[in-house]
Amino acid sequence: MNVLSVQSVSVSYGGVHALSEVSLDVEQGQLVGLIGPNGAGKTTFVDAVTGLVTARGRMKLDGQDLTGLPPHARARRGLARTFQSSELFEDLTVAENLQITADRPSWWRALGETLGRRVSPNSAAAQALSALGLEDLAHASAHQLSQGQRKLVGVARALAAGPRVVCLDEPAAGLDTAESAELGRRLRAIADDGTSLLLIDHDMSLVMGICDHVVVLEFGKVIASGPPAQVRTDPAVITAYLGASAVQPTAASRQHGGTPSADGPSKVVTTTPEPS
Repeated sequence: MNVLSVQSVSVSYGGVHALSEVSLDVEQGQLVGLIGPNGAGKTTFVDAVTGLVTARGRMKLDGQDLTGLPPHARARRGLARTFQSSELFEDLTVAENLQITADRPSWWRALGETLGRRVSPNSAAAQALSALGLEDLAHASAHQLSQGQRKLVGVARALAAGPRVVCLDEPAAGLDTAESAELGRRLRAIADDGTSLLLIDHDMSLVMGICDHVVVLEFGKVIASGPPAQVRTDPAVITAYLGASAVQPTAASRQHGGTPSADGPSKVVTTTPEPS
């Protein structure tokens, strides 16, 4: 079942087409990666889905049309996101930063109680902290955090709202290799627990290692879509990241019998695409 369905979304700035007819689906509990070279339109796509830029096309969350709704209305329906720059309330603690999104106005709580779903905001914040392994930082002030910790708190804050889908814009930026691997393990667990995730990141090991499905953008258009193993060997993807010469059989490969297959480039091309 598709939780988020985006069909033929386009964004233009004057004569510049930032996105052209981009379609993407995220299923219940699925972790979908959105990758592409710098300037491919990845953040613009998330901005369009969350209502921060004007876009053409159709967007649905749990079957309900989001098209034309302002950002706060989309958030209330269960669509959350993080940003490349983690904007936290510097004078608040980590727990208090999460509490802001976990808390609901009185009318919201009244509705939840009427429907028999009473969830403590404090509990939601605590669960989000636990999901990202941030319990020890709960009482630390935001201004004391490292850049990597700030990124993790941004993810936890999005989770504290209890969303149906979270769009993550480069959450591994500022993390070292071990921290990125740990983040991947936790994101995979969050998805397996039922929260759908759309992940943008330049860490190819992270994206290819944890995602169920990967979509690749170049110049605002989808050039590949499928399981990680399929996408990483797609000639169009290799060309987008490494250049056309990367998928051309070399003279040496021809001498050793390397020839292009029906599926694309010569089998001697095994390089995993990395961002520039």
